[in-house]
Amino acid sequence: MNVLILGSGGREHAFAWKISQSSLLTQLFIAPGNPGTSTYGKNITIALNDFNAIKNLVIENQIKMVIVGPEEPLVNGIHDYFLSQPELSTVYVIGPEKAGAMLEGSKDFSKQFMINHKIPTARYFSVTAKNLDDGISFLQSLQPPYVLKADGLAAGKGVLIVNNFSEAIENLKEMLAGKFGKASNTVVIEEFLKGIELSVFVLTDGNNYVILPEAKDYKRIGEGDTGLNTGGMGAISPVPFATKEFLNKVDDQIIKPTIEGLKSDKISYKGFIFIGLMNVEGEPYVIEYNVRMGDPETEVVVPRIKSDLLDLFIAVGNGKLNERTIELDTQTVATVMMVSKGYPEEYSKGYIISNLDKVTDSIVFQAGTTSNGKNIITNGGRVLAISSYGSDLSSALEKSFKNAELIHYDGKYYRRDIGFDLK
Repeated sequence: MNVLILGSGGREHAFAWKISQSSLLTQLFIAPGNPGTSTYGKNITIALNDFNAIKNLVIENQIKMVIVGPEEPLVNGIHDYFLSQPELSTVYVIGPEKAGAMLEGSKDFSKQFMINHKIPTARYFSVTAKNLDDGISFLQSLQPPYVLKADGLAAGKGVLIVNNFSEAIENLKEMLAGKFGKASNTVVIEEFLKGIELSVFVLTDGNNYVILPEAKDYKRIGEGDTGLNTGGMGAISPVPFATKEFLNKVDDQIIKPTIEGLKSDKISYKGFIFIGLMNVEGEPYVIEYNVRMGDPETEVVVPRIKSDLLDLFIAVGNGKLNERTIELDTQTVATVMMVSKGYPEEYSKGYIISNLDKVTDSIVFQAGTTSNGKNIITNGGRVLAISSYGSDLSSALEKSFKNAELIHYDGKYYRRDIGFDLK
């Protein structure tokens, strides 16, 4: 089978690494990919939302499956586009149709979905410029800190947690005035949940599902979980506090109602459901849904999947996931993200990355990289994900930190305390 992966980050590199191991694969294409993905397939320079160009690529190369990495093409309806084109209608698309992608595309939609299907989540109120006074009244009913979320996609930057009431009102007004563009035309105010976060990942064909390894990522730029939010500074799997009892609660109270809710709402869904959770004194609450795999969570989850991932994707495409089981590696995987100086604010690009060829005992997934013909160079805020297996968390982290220290580029930075709260 010829397969196309859409995307260019560490998540897509991890998919390419895993899928290239499948005996079912004939040829792998990645669009646009990065220097790391080129090891496993052919990179094609195409914009992720240029559906016509993707169509031509699929037809010309007899591609039978498209795996959509990032959320934007899904929210923009790439799956619906394939279904609308007679030449593409038999191609398996791993990723939901536009209606299902609204679970991530609109915070208001996803909160209403949770309420409708009795899925545990924080209290909330959706605000626009027209009901600002009602929004302020809802803020007054809450205890600080205050959580403000842009309704639409904001490149992972649309969530503010504010401790002061007057600052919360000021931020709410700024968001409604366009702080995050159209994404914050509506703002979801949420009750703050006190607990510890983790993420659970589900692969579904719309009727059946398998649960992938859980993960915990570290969003803040600074050690001790301080400073600005980022796209993720590292991740670990499995999560020590995610006991069998807790994960059974997640399955019964969240995953099953989510799948059944999609079916009852007549939303066709084939792909990943990323469930961001808060463990509040042993009880799971949904913080958010994403409709694709996370990054850097993919870089710890995928290495723990022993099963043939392409075979699982084929079962999603043909609706036979109930005929598959998933085999997982019991080892711990720890990922350390190496980033550019200044990230998540302004940073420079184009620095030569050295010593990649000297890495041992780790897998390097490239995220924000490109090539100048001779060298691999930095091309993003998050540059490399260093993932390692270990018999426990400490041994896995030791390998990742060792190789993060070995690799060099100007302005490199990484957190040296990933997993600090779990030891």
